[in-house]
Amino acid sequence: MGSAPDYKFEGWLGYDKSAVEGKMVWAEFAPKEWEETDIDIKVSHCGICGSDLHVLHSGWGPTRYPVCVGHEIIGTVVRLGSDAAKANPSLKLGSRVGVGAQSDACLNRNAPSAAEGKCRECESGEENYCQRGFVGTYNGTYANGSPSSGGYSTFVRLPAHFAVPIPDSIPSHLAASMMCAGVTTYSPLRRNGCGPGKAVGVVGLGGLGHFGVMWARALGADRVVAVSRRDNKREDALALGADACIATEDDEGWVERNKGSLDILLSTISSSKAPISDYLALLRPGGVMIQVGLPEDGLLGVPARPLIRRVRLEGSLIGSPGEIREMLELAAEKNVKPWVTTRPMKEANQAIVDMDEGKARYRYVLVNED
Repeated sequence: MGSAPDYKFEGWLGYDKSAVEGKMVWAEFAPKEWEETDIDIKVSHCGICGSDLHVLHSGWGPTRYPVCVGHEIIGTVVRLGSDAAKANPSLKLGSRVGVGAQSDACLNRNAPSAAEGKCRECESGEENYCQRGFVGTYNGTYANGSPSSGGYSTFVRLPAHFAVPIPDSIPSHLAASMMCAGVTTYSPLRRNGCGPGKAVGVVGLGGLGHFGVMWARALGADRVVAVSRRDNKREDALALGADACIATEDDEGWVERNKGSLDILLSTISSSKAPISDYLALLRPGGVMIQVGLPEDGLLGVPARPLIRRVRLEGSLIGSPGEIREMLELAAEKNVKPWVTTRPMKEANQAIVDMDEGKARYRYVLVNED
């Protein structure tokens, strides 16, 4: 099952910061050095995530160029290592699978010393918080020294553990953006008890935020409020399932009118200039604000006064393979359909430029042509 492939790994490679300007180059690249716990996936679809743009221009720190980005991957298993089925019994040749923003963790593969103990995160199914061996699906380095490469490509190779089967009822172009944007918003909402009896707000109506509104509704929240800078997305917010929309730049009295009205506030924006104090004021005592957007300068101004009202501020990072499975089950059950526009893989350069200019409503998905 692990015989050498007769196909090439080719994709859009960024060679320097100018790649984000639509200057990626289509070229062959070397995949991860093969291990028998690995699989190869023939990529059919790959969503464009804001993370791709950050990494292409080294916005979150120096990027390891050349880089092939893309971590909202859907495709078919075409090669299965001899130990891959042990790592992920749900997989077989021909399986349609998805891969998100993480492609490896320590998984307690090597017996740790007694003093070190086991990785609690991997042991508890929270691989996305592994402190010892987290590897991003691109711009990372595997334990064997190989660089990780993403889904703006023909094929990807990664450990089988991080591939998740896609339910038959979810089309590939819709499943793609769930692999990162979807689970990044689903995970913290589910973990913080989003459901009946809760009022939930979502800050930022973009690729992540539009998912946040849909998950809050699918999880059964009593009230869902979209929070955006301008009022021009109100109709979209309501169509996605929101009960109301707050426009922070178009409504001068929005804080006073909505103070203490929410149990959960999910912030998807990536700006260090966000009015955190005003957002926290929207929470009831005991409420929580969850930050999932990451500003490039890494800063969020957090005032003390709102916090002493017994509100919490926490962050959340993507989701585990188990959470992705759980999310897909909910999406299939509740018929959750993200708003996506498909683009041919050959148009990836123009698509990332359009994404950077805010033209996506609300996610682009690249499609490989056979």
